[in-house]
Amino acid sequence: MIKKNRVYGLLGIGVYMANFNADLSGYPKTTASNQIFGSDKALKYPMKRMWEMQGEKVLYIKSMQIIKDKNEGEKLQPRDLNERYTFLFGPLDEKTSSKEVLGNLFSAIDVMNFGATFAEKKQNISITGAVQINQGLNLYKPATPFAQEILSPFRNSNEKSKEKLASTMGTKIVTDEAHYVYSFSVNPANYDEFIGLADGFEGYTKEAYEKFKQAAKVATTAFNTNSKSGCENELALFIELKEKSQLFLANLDRYVTVEKQNDRIVYDLSKLAELLEPHMNEIEYVELYCNPFTVEVKYGFLPCTVKSIF
Repeated sequence: MIKKNRVYGLLGIGVYMANFNADLSGYPKTTASNQIFGSDKALKYPMKRMWEMQGEKVLYIKSMQIIKDKNEGEKLQPRDLNERYTFLFGPLDEKTSSKEVLGNLFSAIDVMNFGATFAEKKQNISITGAVQINQGLNLYKPATPFAQEILSPFRNSNEKSKEKLASTMGTKIVTDEAHYVYSFSVNPANYDEFIGLADGFEGYTKEAYEKFKQAAKVATTAFNTNSKSGCENELALFIELKEKSQLFLANLDRYVTVEKQNDRIVYDLSKLAELLEPHMNEIEYVELYCNPFTVEVKYGFLPCTVKSIF
């Protein structure tokens, strides 16, 4: 079924002795004013991995292949965009129709949600995603990144090194505690211009939205790599507007504060409730998910259904 109504929301990510999104230095990304933040890509990546593990087609994700080099033998190499498309959908050449390519793109769950920029083999397709996720600011002021020294089990084999007889040292950079808050919007109308251009494509589907919604609630927790172990989904808010609603909201994270009280993280949405109060006739319903064991949410008079994020 096709989804018609727009959605606004918030996603809260807790970080405990971990590094959710590092820059090239290895430290958490920061703004010019030194506030820690995470990119939308850092949030989308665990969602894509979760979808891939569930058997969904995911186009924009790193995947590896073995190539044969006449001088160096077989080598491991990441696929480029053309190779990834071919891996999922079959050969792509200059004679492939844009109608076919567009249909294949929308069959990938990440493209259906987040859109795509595809410029391969004389194709030039740009799709603004129905789901738009902003940068996530850390709203927990005491957050402090630091480096841990790690001893490697292997010696340094570099002949020029004076330490070649000793084990090598490394570092792991983590933040003691941080709480990123992302604002997002879902606008199915972004795909209206593509309706009828690909066989069977009728727009953004409710099924695709439900898959985004589920991944948004649990994917970060599920993505348990070395640096991401300790990063978890703590809060998810979904504000479903009525189909004909004329309410348009800017980034919602500016109406949120985060603090710690008695070993519980408190997300205060009171200002957001005040913002929405005059417009409740535009809203179909509000759903709020949180970790009931570690998180407390203050949402004022906001009429919402509160459920466990698990």
